[in-house]
Amino acid sequence: MSAARRTIGILAITQIASWGALYYAFAVLAPDIRRDLGISAETAFAAYSWSLLVSGVAATPIGALVDRHGGRYVMAIGSLASAIGLAWLSRCTGTVSYFGAWTVIGLAMSLTLYDAAFATINRKVVVGAPRAISTLTLFAGFASSIFWPLTMALGSRLGWRDTYLAYAALQLAVCLPLHLGLGRDAPHPPAAPDAPRDSHTLGEAVRHPAFWKLAVAFAANVFIFTALALHLIPLLRTLGHPATVAVTLAALIGPMQVVGRIGERVLAKGATPQAVGRVVFATLPLGILVLALLGTQAWAVALFCALYGMSNGVLTIVRGTLPRAMFGARHYGAISGAMSVPALLARAAGPLVGAAVLAGASGPLMLPLAMFGVGVASLLLYLSAVGAPALARRSA
Repeated sequence: MSAARRTIGILAITQIASWGALYYAFAVLAPDIRRDLGISAETAFAAYSWSLLVSGVAATPIGALVDRHGGRYVMAIGSLASAIGLAWLSRCTGTVSYFGAWTVIGLAMSLTLYDAAFATINRKVVVGAPRAISTLTLFAGFASSIFWPLTMALGSRLGWRDTYLAYAALQLAVCLPLHLGLGRDAPHPPAAPDAPRDSHTLGEAVRHPAFWKLAVAFAANVFIFTALALHLIPLLRTLGHPATVAVTLAALIGPMQVVGRIGERVLAKGATPQAVGRVVFATLPLGILVLALLGTQAWAVALFCALYGMSNGVLTIVRGTLPRAMFGARHYGAISGAMSVPALLARAAGPLVGAAVLAGASGPLMLPLAMFGVGVASLLLYLSAVGAPALARRSA
């Protein structure tokens, strides 16, 4: 087995397990957590959002660590932190310990999820790193499809506490040894044919306007995804769809992310990340407009969920490959981590803002209309960034 295939195989397993335990399980277990701890929904989600803020703050230094030392020990430490955070969460008894557990989980997210995994691929895969990132996201797209039903089954049998404890054990028994099995990297990243000696440093990248336009554009899309993801089923119920129909339609999103990633691999061979991004950034507001105008019709909701899922699926690939294409490979981890900070902050804010809009709106369409406006703004920012003159580079 080649080193590239081995790396992708290891990270495919650990990404599914880490996304499932750290990110997706909460949506299923949150009601039980609230009842058991006697806390409000706002407090429960605030701690979850806080973990995403912690992850955002840690993203840049952790990306720089992967640039310097590779992902083997960084991601292994992440698995250990995941186990500690999840075990702590399973035994917390009050608000302070609850927030403490989510603080550790937030740090674990930055050490184990996509940013760290993409930076690891950038170090270990000399030729074809963008394709390797695309392949990884194809596998990782099954995390929600696997862990939502798994968490529901475990939660009903074991309760939320022992479910999280089981996921802590999964991190120690599976993810930790797999991350250690990534092997050592060279002291310095090898020169890749597509980015040999022209990488920006982090300081040079953040001084370029295109960096911030891209960062805000990605953040706006993430804000939309998270604002709608947690509130889509209640929104569909408000629009008149029965609970079973709403859940069935929303369940299309996960598989459509995988469909989008397969489509990217088949239809976008040879296309630049910039070109793929133009399609993705245009697709999301189109889908939201369908929901806003025709959301009472089941077929229109299904179309929205398809466009929403495919856009989200391919956006992850663009987010992983575009920093390398525009700023070079040498300092990819630090640059990608810095670019992800606004997106992680937006991911934390999205559920809270979505809840506030729904609570204060005069009708159910206010949320999709507001998100449509954000989607159009993100498209314009992206087009401005990738349409800028070629970035001036220097030797790394």
